[in-house]
Amino acid sequence: MSTEQAPQVKKPKTHAAGPAAVASSLNHVMRTAGPVRGTKALLDLNQKNGFDCPSCAWPDPDDHRAPAEFCENGAKAIASEATQRKVDPAFFARYSIDELQQESDYWHDQQGRLTDPMILREGATHYEPIAWDEAFSLIARELNALPSPDDAIFYTSGRTSNEAAFLYQLFARAFGTNNLPDCSNMCHESSGTALKQSVGVGKGTVTLDDIHHADTVLCIGQNPGTNHPRMLSALEETVKNGGKVVAVNPLKEAGLMGFAHPQKLKGMVDRSTSLASQYLQVKINGDLALLRALGKELFEREDKESIFDHDFIKEHTTGFETYRKHCQQADWEELVEKSGISRSDIEALADTVLSGERKLITCWAMGLTQHRNAVATIREVANIHLLLGAIGRPGAGLCPVRGHSNVQGDRTVGIFEKMPKSFLAALDKEFGMKSPRKHGHDVVNAILAMDKEPGKVFFAMGGNFLQASPDTDFTARALEKCRLTCHVATKLNRSHLVTGKVGLILPCLGRSEHDEQATGPQFVTCENSMGIVHQSKGKLDPASENLMSEPAIVCGLAKATLQTPIKVDWTRLANDYDQIRNLIEAIIPGFDNYNERVREPGGFYLPNPAKDRRWDTDTGKANFSDVGDLDQFEVAAGRLLLQTLRSHDQYNTTVYGLNDRYRGIGMGRRIIFLNPKDMEEREIKPVSLVDITSHWTGEERYAKGFFAIPYDIPRGTAAAYFPEANVLVPVASTARESNTPTSKAIEISIKPSS
Repeated sequence: MSTEQAPQVKKPKTHAAGPAAVASSLNHVMRTAGPVRGTKALLDLNQKNGFDCPSCAWPDPDDHRAPAEFCENGAKAIASEATQRKVDPAFFARYSIDELQQESDYWHDQQGRLTDPMILREGATHYEPIAWDEAFSLIARELNALPSPDDAIFYTSGRTSNEAAFLYQLFARAFGTNNLPDCSNMCHESSGTALKQSVGVGKGTVTLDDIHHADTVLCIGQNPGTNHPRMLSALEETVKNGGKVVAVNPLKEAGLMGFAHPQKLKGMVDRSTSLASQYLQVKINGDLALLRALGKELFEREDKESIFDHDFIKEHTTGFETYRKHCQQADWEELVEKSGISRSDIEALADTVLSGERKLITCWAMGLTQHRNAVATIREVANIHLLLGAIGRPGAGLCPVRGHSNVQGDRTVGIFEKMPKSFLAALDKEFGMKSPRKHGHDVVNAILAMDKEPGKVFFAMGGNFLQASPDTDFTARALEKCRLTCHVATKLNRSHLVTGKVGLILPCLGRSEHDEQATGPQFVTCENSMGIVHQSKGKLDPASENLMSEPAIVCGLAKATLQTPIKVDWTRLANDYDQIRNLIEAIIPGFDNYNERVREPGGFYLPNPAKDRRWDTDTGKANFSDVGDLDQFEVAAGRLLLQTLRSHDQYNTTVYGLNDRYRGIGMGRRIIFLNPKDMEEREIKPVSLVDITSHWTGEERYAKGFFAIPYDIPRGTAAAYFPEANVLVPVASTARESNTPTSKAIEISIKPSS
C-alpha cells in the first residue's frame, strides 16, 4: 500500500514552455547551485566554448547560439550537477544502507554530489571511505580472479564522453570480453537495428536545418515537450516556414500541441504557437498498423496518378514489389481496428505527407522502440520514406531522437557488444592485442547471466542500472549475486544501495566542472543526435578535490588490472586527452584531423552515407522491408496495455521533482493514467488507490498502491511513470532482433486496492 498522499490533479496543459518553464528553471538552479555558480553554469551550457548539456542529445544550432541555449530539462540537469550539497563520508557514516533504501529516488538526488571513493565491505551496514589506489587494486584483484573474462560486465551510461568510452571499451577488450551493455540496449537499439537493415546507417539522416525546412514533420512515439524540449523551437520554425507537424501518440501531450517560446516576447506572455495540425491518438503498439495503412493509402493513390519517386526507387532501392504486395493485401478494417485511427484521418495524413515537395521527416523515440515489433515498425517508417524518395535530400529523412547526451557517440567509439570485425581488427593492429570475437552481453542478457551464474563483477560507467533496467526485483537479485559491483557516478542513486558482496562508488567530475590533468586543462567530446562531434569543456570548480575524471578512472583501472600488456601508455592518455583522440582517429573512419576539427567552433559532422544516397547494406541499396505480418501485441479480455513514461520533473531515471506540470499532476509519482470509461468498468474512482498486476507467460508481477488518474488516452490502455513501474516489465519480454525491453507494452490487470 502506498504511503504517499494523493497527488494534486489539475487540467492538463495545451502548450509547453512559456514563463512557467523559465520560473521552474530558475527555481531549480538558484535553489541548489546558488546564484553565482548556477548562473555561470547556465551561461556556459551548450555554448561553443562551453560544455555539452548532460541531459538530452538534441543538436545545437550550427551558426549562432543564444545566450540561453538551454531548456528546462537542461537547467534541471545543471542544477542537479552543480549543487552545493555534498554526499561525503560523514553522510555515509550517518545513514545505513537500510535507511537509504527507504528513501525515494527524488530524495537521493537531492542530497548532493558524491565527494570521495566509498566501499561497502562484505557484511557491512554502512559505506566507508577507501583510497583511490586501494579501490583500483581491489577491482583488479576481483577481475583477475574471475574464471573467465566473460564473467565481467562493463556497463556504460550515455553521458560518458567519447574519450572515456573509447578507453573503457579498449580496456574491456584488452581484458578479454565484449560484455559492453549500455543504455542504448534499452532505448534506441531497435532504431539502429532497423535502420542498418533498411538504409545501411544506424543513425538519423537529417540536420537541424532540414527540420526547419521540411514540408511535414511526423512526430511518432515521442513527447518532445518533456523529453527534449529544445526540439520545440525547431518545430516552431517548421511551422513558421509553412511546414506541418503531425503528432502520433496515445496520450495528448502539451509539447506536441503548442509551444510558447520562452525567449520570445510572445512566449514570455504565455502565447503559444500551434504545432500539430493533426493529432492521431494511436493505440499503444498500433503504430505498425497505422504506417501500413498509410502505405496502403499511398499505393491506392499511386494507382490513380503517379505520386512515388520512381527514379529513386529504380536506382536506389530493392524489394519494392514485395512491399507493394503487403500493402495491397492489407485489410482496411483490420488496419483501422488495430491502429485505432479512422480511415478518414489516415487519408488526411496521406494528404499532408504528399503536400509540397514531399519533404518528409519522421522523428521517433521510445514509443516506437520499446515494443516486440519495434524493428519492424521502424523499418515500416523507412518504407514510407523510400516510396517518396524522402531521404538523402534537403528537408527530408529519418530522425531517431536520442534521449541521452552522447549515447550515440559511445556507440560510435566502440561501446557495443557486437562491434564489426573491421573495428576489432583495427584495435588489434593499433594496440598489438587480440580482441575477443565472441559477442558479449547486452543489458537483458547481462541481467540473466548475473542471475544464472553468481560471482560476476559488474562495473558501471555512470547511470542508474537498477532503476533503468526492466523487472526491478529480478535485476536487484541478479546484482546481489555478484562478487563485486562498482559504480562511477556524480550523484547517489538506488543502484549504489543494491550491491554484490562488496560495493564500490567511484566519484567523478561532472560535465560542467574544470578538468585539470598533468599537461594542463582538458576537454572531452560528444556526438549529438545528428552526428555532430563537438567539444565539451567544463569551467566550474569541482565539487570535491577527491574527484577523478572518467578517462583518468579508466586509465587507473587498466593500469591496475591488465596482466597482458598492450601498446598503450595509460598514464600519458590520462594526462593528455589529445592523445586519446589521436587513437580514435587511427581506429574509426570519419575522425580525420580530430583534434584540429573539434577545436573549430561547433565541431564537425561525421560521414553519413545514407545522406549521400550511398547504402552500406548487403544489397548495396536501400531495402524496402518485407515486414509482412503486423504482429501487434494483444492482451487478454478484461486486461489493459500499459506503457511506462517520464514525468516532466525527471530525466531518464533522475527525479528532479515530484510534479508533472503539463499533464496536470502535482506532488505525486505513484500514479497510473487510465481512460475514464475503463475506470468506470472496473469501479475505480478518480485519484483512488489501485493495485496493478502484470502478466507474462504465466508469471505475475505486482505494483501496489498507485493513484488512478482519468486521462485522455485510448480505451484499453494505461500509462505509468518509470522507474516506479519498471517492476512490472518482464525481463524476458523484449523486441525481436534488438532485444530491447518492451517497456511500452505490458499486459496488466488492475483493481482497487484492498
